[in-house]
Amino acid sequence: MLTWPAPANIGNVGGHLQDRTRSNLRERWGQVRALTSGRYVARLADGKADLAQAMDLRNLVFRKGQVGVQDGDTLDTDCLHILVETAQSARLVCCFRVLVLTDATAIPTSYSAQFYDLSRLAGFGGPMLELGRFCVHPAEQDPDILRLAWGALARLVDQTAAGMLFGCSSFAGTHGPDHDAGLAVLQAAHLAPEQWQPLRRAADIYDFSKALVGPIPDLRASLAGLPPLLRSYLAMGAWVSDHAVVDRDLNTLHVFTAVEIAKIPPARARALRLIAG
Repeated sequence: MLTWPAPANIGNVGGHLQDRTRSNLRERWGQVRALTSGRYVARLADGKADLAQAMDLRNLVFRKGQVGVQDGDTLDTDCLHILVETAQSARLVCCFRVLVLTDATAIPTSYSAQFYDLSRLAGFGGPMLELGRFCVHPAEQDPDILRLAWGALARLVDQTAAGMLFGCSSFAGTHGPDHDAGLAVLQAAHLAPEQWQPLRRAADIYDFSKALVGPIPDLRASLAGLPPLLRSYLAMGAWVSDHAVVDRDLNTLHVFTAVEIAKIPPARARALRLIAG
């Protein structure tokens, strides 16, 4: 089990971090050793230039580099943004944003709450982190990138005492049956506990919990059908919603995904803490 120290002076307005507290987190981040793995370093974005770089990478990954289109929304100003760069040239290879929710009252303002009824999570006490817009440059395949990204998240968990990490895990393409192989794994072994189960909110969904029944015909193919980020979540004991939401804006199908920090397998927790420093 992970036991995180209590955060110092985590202030909030309506369940969101105050600007002063975001600055404090950036300062505390810089007070510990540099977060590195292999050829890469992770840091918190600081200023408009950093955010513009992240937006460019997000546009490349999520919107195929469309000219004149920017991948952004109003939540970006409330989030901390983590950048993973090459250590020598500071070339951006990965980025994602983290919305720090200091208590359950802020859950309805999260990105995920636009698509899922998360009212059952109101009973989950303490701070939470919502991970979003996670992307790796299409030309990059080094596993150290994903390893470092999770180390950066572990550091934020440490600094905020978050008890849950959640977000939307996306499959490329909106036709539900195309993803049945991967979704069968989720249906068989990774659905949310009844007390936390996300309820339906979106009009356009794929109810795979009813569409997929019976044994998995090819487990290896099913696992290969899962997005890499979702596989990482599952390795930490994640659970998912019993339905997927069709997102035609991003041309994806996504499932709500959550990790309860206290239930991360001990070996995985120790590995994350070693990276986080």
